[in-house]
Amino acid sequence: MDQDLRRSAAEVLDDQWREPGFTCPNASTYPWLWLWDSCFHSMVNAALGREERAVAELSCALGAQDGDGFVPHLQYLDRSDAHETFWGRPHTSSITQPPVHAAAVVELVERGIELPDELIERARAGLWFLLERRRRSPAGLVEIVHPWESGCDHSPRWDDLMGDAFDHDVWFEQKGRLLDTIERSPGGAPLHNDAFPVGSVAFSAITAHGARRLGRHLGDAALVAAADELAGDLFARWEPGRRTFVDDGPTAAGSGRVRTAEALLAVLVAHPVRDRDVVAAVASELDDPDAFSGPYGPTQVHRGEPTYTPGSYWRGPSWPQLDLLLWWGLRDGPGEVARVAGRLATTSVRGAVASGWAEYWDSDDATPGGARPQSWTTVAVLMDS
Repeated sequence: MDQDLRRSAAEVLDDQWREPGFTCPNASTYPWLWLWDSCFHSMVNAALGREERAVAELSCALGAQDGDGFVPHLQYLDRSDAHETFWGRPHTSSITQPPVHAAAVVELVERGIELPDELIERARAGLWFLLERRRRSPAGLVEIVHPWESGCDHSPRWDDLMGDAFDHDVWFEQKGRLLDTIERSPGGAPLHNDAFPVGSVAFSAITAHGARRLGRHLGDAALVAAADELAGDLFARWEPGRRTFVDDGPTAAGSGRVRTAEALLAVLVAHPVRDRDVVAAVASELDDPDAFSGPYGPTQVHRGEPTYTPGSYWRGPSWPQLDLLLWWGLRDGPGEVARVAGRLATTSVRGAVASGWAEYWDSDDATPGGARPQSWTTVAVLMDS
């Protein structure tokens, strides 16, 4: 492993470390705690041998969980109420993010880190909230209630439900209005949103992946069965002609078919035999310079899509957290699939370093975008072997 890479990553994490025990993504742009960011930080700290920080980060990330299992995606740990009117909830947001926390638990345990039972149970409860209480699409996928829940905020996959042509300011205002249309439980947990009823392939894939890994670790047959059922529903969404997985719901005939990197995350839960050809096709797309491949990591939008815009937020650049998840989905594949995974990891690590640990970067020349440094980009450590 590259020791210079590890030292540089540790410096980024150290500079952003905050009490009571979390890493803010960027001190200026993102000074609070975000759910999946902190899960990635926890795994990187574990890989760096910083066990206490790894456990503290994951504990903070799940610390605001409701009794029904809902985990807010954003926490204001300075106890500020400045955003309460926006979210309708004090100190936290009122939506979630992809449940990477389940995979993080298993990653830490596999590195020999002892976790409190309560923390493991929080991760399990967070999954069951999504699997049992969150509404499913007609095809069985987990619905998200807001674009922000996907983590891929401005993905062209949401275009059909966001009104006019993409405009950052217009979309932000529309997303604020979407918070008011979410149907919630009596306790305030987000259950569904008829104004945004998207059965998200990416969100469902991360949910099924976490449920399968945590279920196997705990010997929880019900959790594994739920993951396997969701995985089957995901692979029914493969569209051979477009070589992508299609979201379910009102976008299925339109923007839900746009070829994006996050839509390929179903490979996280592929069956090694049944889905072998699909995984090979995904790997081929990620390795094709006319599709997603680039010298500094894969693009987030397929180069052949009209919406592909190099350098634009969620419209083309390489995103390190997606690169990591795609690598996870391919690394144990046979032959050429594993080789593609290796090339994906190499180019993504190269992009993370060349961009100065940027939030995202241009896949062709590593021009940085967004916040810099961004602490989740230290996931390059996990891909460096």
